[in-house]
Parts: sequence; structure tokens; C-alpha cells
Amino acid sequence: MSALRAAARVQRALTAALLLAGAGIDTGAAQDAAVVEHGRTVFAQQCTPCHGSGRGDDGAPMLPGTHALHLKYRGEVPALLEERADLSAEALKAFLRNGVASMPPFRKTEVSDEDIVAIAAYLAATARGEP
Repeated sequence: MSALRAAARVQRALTAALLLAGAGIDTGAAQDAAVVEHGRTVFAQQCTPCHGSGRGDDGAPMLPGTHALHLKYRGEVPALLEERADLSAEALKAFLRNGVASMPPFRKTEVSDEDIVAIAAYLAATARGEP
């Protein structure tokens, strides 16, 4: 039960930080780091199985989502999402809620709107070369 309370506290803190940031209020580096870390965690759980780096389980040179983006963009845009600086929360929300080609849509119970904002923050940080 304490793990559930801790998770709820983290979720409330992230929501507050995201709302303050959206209002243009400086939330501080620690809260920004917490949002990016949350984005990293959600990305690892929900996105990396298809959009991570590395080979596919079938021996393919890339995972299916990364490979599909590689074919689509033909090197004009990075296929690896963690190298993309152009994925805003709004763009991610459109892709996640509606799905694209073979990518299924994700419900809010699977990836919340707050999770999407955190993923966008994480991707922006990795595109800038931050760990």
C-alpha cells in the first residue's frame, strides 16, 4: 500500500510541475529533472519495445517502429525517437491517441496526458544530448 501512496505522490507532484510549467511559472531544475525522469521511465516501458535502439527479436537490424521511421524518412529525420528534437507533447499525443499505420492507439489509462508531456520532455532532453 505504501508503494501505491508513493506513486500517487509522485503523480501529484508531476501534475503540479507540468501545470506550473504550462502556465509559464519556473518550476526549478529539480522538478524539471523529475518530469524528464518520469518520461524516461514511461518511454522505456511503453515506447522502447518498438522504438528503441538495437536489433529486433527476429534478427532485423532495427526494432519495428524504428525501422518503419527509417524507411519513412529515408535519413532526412532520425529514425530513433531519442534523437528527435521535433516531437512536441501535442504531436506525441496525436500519434499515441490515434495510432499510426501498424502502431496501435494508446488509451489514457495506458499512457496519461501527463505521461505524454513527460515523454516529450525526455525526448527533448535526449535530443540535446542530456543523459
